[in-house]
Amino acid sequence: MTEPKSLLIDGIGELFSADDDGTVYYDAALVVEDGKIAWVGHRLERPAADAYLDLDNRAVVPGFVDSHAHLVFAGDRSGEFDARMSGEPYDGGGIRTTVTATRLAGDDRLRENCARLTAEMLRQGTTTVEIKSGYGLTVEDEVRSLRIAGEFTPETTYLGAHTVPADADGVLYDADAYTALAAGPMLDACAPHAKWIDVFCERGAFDGDQARAVLTAGAAAGLQTRVHANQLTEGPGVRLAVELGAASADHCTHLSDADVDALANSSTVATLLPGAEFSTRSPYPDARRLIDAGARVALATDCNPGSSYTSSMAFCIALAVREMRMTPAEALDAATSGGADALRRTDVGRIVPGARADLVVLDAPSYVHLAYRPGTPLVHAVYRDGRALE
Repeated sequence: MTEPKSLLIDGIGELFSADDDGTVYYDAALVVEDGKIAWVGHRLERPAADAYLDLDNRAVVPGFVDSHAHLVFAGDRSGEFDARMSGEPYDGGGIRTTVTATRLAGDDRLRENCARLTAEMLRQGTTTVEIKSGYGLTVEDEVRSLRIAGEFTPETTYLGAHTVPADADGVLYDADAYTALAAGPMLDACAPHAKWIDVFCERGAFDGDQARAVLTAGAAAGLQTRVHANQLTEGPGVRLAVELGAASADHCTHLSDADVDALANSSTVATLLPGAEFSTRSPYPDARRLIDAGARVALATDCNPGSSYTSSMAFCIALAVREMRMTPAEALDAATSGGADALRRTDVGRIVPGARADLVVLDAPSYVHLAYRPGTPLVHAVYRDGRALE
């Protein structure tokens, strides 16, 4: 049977477009044609189409854009979470536990885990996801991590500079020597499989000079830049990201006034990851401070087995509203068009003519319910490229 060329989706009670003007349509309709949004507006002005669907007054929002996720890994760190909930502080050191498990896992196991998590995300409305390497930390393991990530998304990120690993005897490499590896032979092998380069610029990981060396080498190899910045302490990460024209500075938990000013006067998106603060009992970023200063903000899950094992963008929206002083509209915008901006994408994250028809239909009359009813499975249907997903 031939698929209809165009589909009119009618009976939309509320449509959150995430366009540049923050338009919310009521009693809305939209037309999907060839996998893209062809028209959106009030239902009384709806055009004809080949097929028709009535949503019975449900709300529609753009597909979520999760611009920060670590999905290629093996192992479990629930014991570490349990210890934190019992009072042990988070210091980022548990990454090496996942590195050991990931190196020991075969490709099929890593692929199955990544498939499970991306499917879990999709069911919850995430239609675009970025996936990082960073749990291999050898040339061979970083390459295979990126190859597997590339089976699930074009938004692949080389994160060889995630932490300084240990050798087979458990002895940590010299940080400068490992930086040279991550900026040299490892990068050369990984660059063909990556779109982005990232580095964890933080106390206990890579300092400003080391991060700069890795990022500038990546840029010279044709990769676009993003930075793990200012998660645990104030540091050079945010200003380095802005200086290098990075698409995003991610975490942004501990910011000086100079950091906020730098972000506000740049094209670098401040990507906030409240799942990490929830899981580590750390202070939340102050999104209000960034927004009021004029910085562009995105939300992402930071899905990873150690510090933020959630795949739910809706949960992150609820956290952002409750804990980070964002309005429901600001949080949803950050989880859709903000994430798209953090990936420098104009074709996703918005319901506007010409954009990819990635839609989330909610079993609710308003997008506000994403924060108003936290933890409730509100997703009625997900469309990607204009096709309803089973």
